Amino acid sequence: MRFSTAIIAASIASLLTGCATTSGTNYRPIIDTRGVDFNRYEGDLRDCQSYAKQTAGAAESAAAGALAGALLGGVLAAAAGKNYSRTSTARVGAVTGAVGAGVQGETDQRNIIRRCLSGRGYNVLQ
Repeated sequence: MRFSTAIIAASIASLLTGCATTSGTNYRPIIDTRGVDFNRYEGDLRDCQSYAKQTAGAAESAAAGALAGALLGGVLAAAAGKNYSRTSTARVGAVTGAVGAGVQGETDQRNIIRRCLSGRGYNVLQ
């Protein structure tokens, strides 16, 4: 049992470290460059990236998702009865919550940058 706990803890730590080093605020979307003043674009991109920093990124979202998933998993296991392990179910909930919320945090930041640049007149392709 201790071995699986160590594997799960290492997996969660690895996931959160990976999320922390991948920031949606560093995202550089692909734009149609025809007629673009690149000096102005770089300034606009920095502004849009700073707006994206105002929302939770992957690491913050993953941590909150892990907590929420662990709590929900524990509650569901307790409600299901004594045949279910609250600890194991909470672990699964934590990993599931961390992955889902981490991806969503990064996606939210990238979407902010895309919408911001589109609002400033750039044709954002991806």
